[in-house]
Amino acid sequence: VNFKMAADGRSWGPLVGAVDQGTSSTRFLIFASNSAELLTYHQTEIHSVLPKEGWVEQDPKEILASVYECIEKAVANTRDLGIDVNDIKAIGITNQRETTVVWDKNTGEPLHNAIVWLDLRTAETVNRLIDSTPRKNKEHLKPLCGLPLATYFSAVKLRWLLDNSDKVAQAVREGRAMFGTVDSWLLWNMTGGVQGGVHVTDVTNASRTMLLNIHTQQWDANLCKFFDIPMTILPEIKSSSEIYGHLVQGVLKGLPISGCLGDQSAALVGQCCFTRGSAKNTYGTGCFLLYNTGTEPIPSEHGLLTTIAYKLGKDKPTFYALEGSVAIAGECVKWLRDNLGIIQKSSDIEALAGSVADTAGTHFVPAFSGLFAPYWESDARGIICGLTQFSTKAHIARAALEAVCFQTCEILEAMNKDSGIPLESLQVDGGMTQNGLLMQLQADLLGIQVVRPAMPETTALGVAMAAGAAEGVGVWSLNPSDLTSITTDTFTPALSQDERESRYAKWKYAVQKAMKWEGHTHKEPDSKPTDTVVKSLPAGIFIFSTAALLLVTTICQR
Repeated sequence: VNFKMAADGRSWGPLVGAVDQGTSSTRFLIFASNSAELLTYHQTEIHSVLPKEGWVEQDPKEILASVYECIEKAVANTRDLGIDVNDIKAIGITNQRETTVVWDKNTGEPLHNAIVWLDLRTAETVNRLIDSTPRKNKEHLKPLCGLPLATYFSAVKLRWLLDNSDKVAQAVREGRAMFGTVDSWLLWNMTGGVQGGVHVTDVTNASRTMLLNIHTQQWDANLCKFFDIPMTILPEIKSSSEIYGHLVQGVLKGLPISGCLGDQSAALVGQCCFTRGSAKNTYGTGCFLLYNTGTEPIPSEHGLLTTIAYKLGKDKPTFYALEGSVAIAGECVKWLRDNLGIIQKSSDIEALAGSVADTAGTHFVPAFSGLFAPYWESDARGIICGLTQFSTKAHIARAALEAVCFQTCEILEAMNKDSGIPLESLQVDGGMTQNGLLMQLQADLLGIQVVRPAMPETTALGVAMAAGAAEGVGVWSLNPSDLTSITTDTFTPALSQDERESRYAKWKYAVQKAMKWEGHTHKEPDSKPTDTVVKSLPAGIFIFSTAALLLVTTICQR
């Protein structure tokens, strides 16, 4: 995918590039720092490998190559816009979080495919780790890292690799292994690789590993000991906005890389959620709602995550967030397209779902990777229920969109309980927000306004802001008075409270049906005709004896 705005002869001033490396695609976008306008971008798809049921991998070298391709082609677009490439002053990197890469620092070669955040292979690892805690409690580590023991996070993926990959285990023993999330892999390669590349990450990505102490913002020896992971393989932790190094190849060779944010933190910055109590929800492969809690971490009592929102400079304060994470959102639409063939392309779902007035009682719980917040149940599995002969593919398509909305309702319900301050509106972003029906359904089912920015690329915008504002770059001001106002579309709820509550209750009922699915082995014994007679004997004897006693009592009374 290639985009460039029409050339109109304007001088755009300093520009900032943003690598947006997501689960399904990589993009490089170029923004004008003075106006926050998107000038051009190039996008390429990333392929996932599914070796077994529940396993999701990606090739780290393909990810890296896609970044270079997108940079080259987006920069080529600037020539048609009459833009001097020298106007690009810095780039930032935002990335899919938790996805785990281990590589050889001597050769630069990955030691295993990247294990993607959605991957479920670590379920047994998680269960073993939970069993090792004093009370067999999946929230045992939350006071230190803010996260429950779950398949989602990097430490359990790394533990699995150490236990199951001889190449990884040997490289660790020999001191050759480097671990990182996708940002670390890209930064190391783009700043030199084996020729002196920097092995770093930022606090937002580090906070998703389960190895970072969210209070000290450093790797924690006790957490590393719990997972039995050597601290020597971990990257150095930096802020989200500083010069980490410089590009060593390509059309932007020599340019500083000065911004790094996990994708959901980048979206929070891009939506300008800089004050305590502000929040945003991103609709992409998954769905992620972040609520800015200020400079103090707030523990969740209702299934949410305590995470680092951003730290925009070495000497700047660290801001925290409560996060609700949904594993399957846009991925559900992709499943309808690729696995069931209900639609030809993802955008077709809006018209198909809009062709019916409701779901006709159909509910779709897309627990393909278990259920994330607020349940954290890795043994849940997807179900479609409430089907009748009247049900059609249109009803299933609409139920899929409603599933995304209902999962957001559950997260917002938990967030309102934890924060004590119910949101009055919800800021949204991400690819799925272009679906107007989805946004209206979300407003209807939440009962509050949903506010969508006219420019949906807030994730890339957020890391461009961080990169441009870094010390030594200084082309983007983050002062509130200097920030560009955002044009928005607002969706207002049109559903009664009674109808909203009734539909939400039915959704909750459907979710319970999806629970405890994996590993369920209970089986009723085969029934035989004689079993019914045998099983009824005790009841028959009881009834007969009771009748006899009543008869004797009556006779005695006479």
